[in-house]
Amino acid sequence: MSLPGILTGIILSVARAIGETAPLIMIGALTYVAFVPDSLQSPFTALPIQIFNWVSRPQAGFHTDAAAGIVVLLALMLLLNGAAIWLRVRLQRRMNW
Repeated sequence: MSLPGILTGIILSVARAIGETAPLIMIGALTYVAFVPDSLQSPFTALPIQIFNWVSRPQAGFHTDAAAGIVVLLALMLLLNGAAIWLRVRLQRRMNW
């Protein structure tokens, strides 16, 4: 019976974590990776930090990359919120029958 609420909570917490980019940057996670990771063991950085670094550079190409990264984060957040709403409604309807 509690499955809709639990799944909705998990999805919304992930979406909230994506939205909390300013605290991530302010806490001191400013690391810049200048290369594309090629395996799971390669160093990497979070997308919000990468966007912050791209915006602070003067070249226009970095600003385009930053805009694309922002759109990716926004789309992912909207997708997760929509999935949480859809899943909650579907599972509540199924439980009420």
